[in-house]
Amino acid sequence: MKRISNFKIVVSVITLSIIISSCSDVKRKPGSIYMPDMTYSRALETYVSLDSTIFTTDPQKRGREIFYNAKPVAGALALGELPEYTLPDDSAGYAMSASVKNPLTPLTRKDSLEASRLFNINCAICHGAEGKANGPLSTSGKIGAVANLTLDLYISMADGTMYHSIFYGKNNMGSYASQLSRKQRWQMVQYIRTLQPKPTATATTATPVAAKTDSTMTAKAK
Repeated sequence: MKRISNFKIVVSVITLSIIISSCSDVKRKPGSIYMPDMTYSRALETYVSLDSTIFTTDPQKRGREIFYNAKPVAGALALGELPEYTLPDDSAGYAMSASVKNPLTPLTRKDSLEASRLFNINCAICHGAEGKANGPLSTSGKIGAVANLTLDLYISMADGTMYHSIFYGKNNMGSYASQLSRKQRWQMVQYIRTLQPKPTATATTATPVAAKTDSTMTAKAK
């Protein structure tokens, strides 16, 4: 009985030792690290203060210190973002805008509903919900020369020129570059097209008289 009791004590001590050692901080540390840069990230966080003795935001000190200005690489685009509109806000830029094509595919039902919502928030107060220059501000007489977007002038206007006007503003209308994203501005152009009447094509056909004359002349020639 004494041997069994001693054996239980030894087993209990060993078990307790294993439990204690398994909870030790020493066992939690890894062994040799093959690639320390992947284990301990050296990534720079944009809004974290950097050591000024190592990093600099001054391009003149580039090389002596690590240059990092927390800005994206020139030309970089956010995921899903459209390219930046680069034409200047002058008469030459306005004229060149006619050659700029709408990069978006036709509006889906979901996109159309969103474009309608954005139009009512940003544009309908002047242009009206149907784009006929009959919004509350236009009819109040406080703002004049509001564009009727259903007129032939705007029906024939190129998508790029319409986008140019939304981006920079035109006449009494200010710029909407800060209110609408690049994609939303192009969607706005697409939505305005849905408010405009569709152009009617006139088909031309030869008159029966001309056809009869031709056949008569052919018969005489024979």
